[in-house]
Amino acid sequence: MGAEELASYGAGFHEMDNDDNFSDSEVVYHVKDALNSVSLGDSDSYDQLVGVMHHNERLAPEEVALLVTSLKALSGAVSYIDVILHDSLLTSIFRMNMWNYRPDVMDALLELIISLAASNGKHVNSCLEMLVSNFTPPYSFVDTLTQPRGLAKKEQVLSRVHSALKHIADLVPLAPSILSPIVSQRMPIYAKEPLAVIYVENMLKLESSAIGEFVRSTMLMALMDMLIELDVEIGWDDILRDDSSKGIFQMELENVDEIADYDEEDDYELPRELSRKSLGGNLIAEKLDSLMALTFEHLESCKANGRLNEVFEPLLDSFRITVLTTYKSKFAQFVMFYVCALDPENCGVRFATMLADIFVSKDYPLPFRMSAVAYLASFLSRANFLSSPFVAIMLKRLVDWCLEYCKTEGGEINPVSHRLFYSACQAIMYVLCFRMKSMMDVAWFKSHLLFIEPILKHPLSPLKVCLPSIVDEFCQQAEAANLFSSSEEFAFSDSLESEHSKAFGGMERLDMFFPFDPCLLRKSDRFIRPYFVYWSMVRPPCDEAEGISDEDIGEQEIDLDVSKMSITPRKYSAYWIQDGFEEPRGMPARIRPSTSPESL
Repeated sequence: MGAEELASYGAGFHEMDNDDNFSDSEVVYHVKDALNSVSLGDSDSYDQLVGVMHHNERLAPEEVALLVTSLKALSGAVSYIDVILHDSLLTSIFRMNMWNYRPDVMDALLELIISLAASNGKHVNSCLEMLVSNFTPPYSFVDTLTQPRGLAKKEQVLSRVHSALKHIADLVPLAPSILSPIVSQRMPIYAKEPLAVIYVENMLKLESSAIGEFVRSTMLMALMDMLIELDVEIGWDDILRDDSSKGIFQMELENVDEIADYDEEDDYELPRELSRKSLGGNLIAEKLDSLMALTFEHLESCKANGRLNEVFEPLLDSFRITVLTTYKSKFAQFVMFYVCALDPENCGVRFATMLADIFVSKDYPLPFRMSAVAYLASFLSRANFLSSPFVAIMLKRLVDWCLEYCKTEGGEINPVSHRLFYSACQAIMYVLCFRMKSMMDVAWFKSHLLFIEPILKHPLSPLKVCLPSIVDEFCQQAEAANLFSSSEEFAFSDSLESEHSKAFGGMERLDMFFPFDPCLLRKSDRFIRPYFVYWSMVRPPCDEAEGISDEDIGEQEIDLDVSKMSITPRKYSAYWIQDGFEEPRGMPARIRPSTSPESL
């Protein structure tokens, strides 16, 4: 195999595969000699060995054989490789990209990487970094990833990478703890969408692998950090506009017809107006959408394999640490919504309970508590998988907290000093706008609803501070349900906001934060939609009281598949509102809710 050339220290290392008369052990011996010669001042053979590692493009068969032989020989001589003396060799090895080689070269290279990691702790970090660097292909491969040739190469590379990671973890017990930060730090957040997607695929593959128990929390929390970082890149103020003349419930219905032509049959072809937005903004939204859809698919796989609770724990921690504290996250929170939808009795209940616990706890800062109650209200309103009795339990906690607050706090309207109280009152009313009928059917809670009246009539006057559009809708339904002894005090116009609501919302405008408004990312929406309550699906008690006929309702029925527009006010709604859809064109100001599916 060319050991004669090696013995001559530089007479032609590139010809080492020309002679088959030498055993593997003899080749290893001469490679060791080449490595040792560096310390003696003779580096000719060593330099030629380094040069072989640089062969990576369109290799001839003899060059491939030389590279494979060299890699295998180095695997048998790893104990002779010094971090300092042989830095150029190690650098060349760690820069080798598996996507450029045939399977036989890949196998020889990974054998060397595993041997290096096992031989000396100083090599572990570099070996793991090299493997992680192969999570994604060179840019020249991106266009082939959807073709059979590209998919085959992807499988060849990644199956070997993950097998090598498993071998190293078996040989070096601390390897998983070293691997986790490497993966999280190398996330290609701003790379092209295909590269970001394939990287996250590898992260999720690690999470579900044999070493998943050691890296799971870091992988999932890093993934959520990545989603949040992309989410916040889709800015609020620069891409949204205000329309203060309309109420929030009216907005969701008025915009339904604007997207009626962009359903699944048309592959969600986006309106022309969206293309007017900066290309960077659109690309970020599309990348975020693809990554969330990939995450949803992974959650489905976890549920099918009985592992959903394992991934729920780190996701719940990530939500509490990252998502909840992020200024008006727009989309990333739907990961938590979906995992709850897959397991309502466990995940759904625990998520809602955590939000309620944060709200009532004095250990959290005020903005966190306000954010938590906004999430809770939106979750209870929009999640069709939560049972009415459980929603009633959560509402009771809020009502009880408000009653206790009213007992201890006096004075008059003060939107700033009593922000938390107004947040809770608005949350209660918002949920009841969606759930009034079902709450009236919960026998034990129906009587508890009567305690809402003294809260709303308290001198702090929440009805004058909370969003008028929510107050108006709530009061209409409450009157129809005979919830109050007198309705004369609860007459308000269906306007978007007031000076008081702006004041209690603060700079963050948490009075307008409805985090589980309809998801406007097209791929993600396909996962969320079956579990989601759209405003068009709600039948308030006032419908029957006003004597609306079935014929009247049928004429204004809304296609639920496209009822995705956010009910959050224009200035603070989801990303696609301005540039994804046109302005309303004369839809009636109020639309009667649909009779199908069954009302809540």
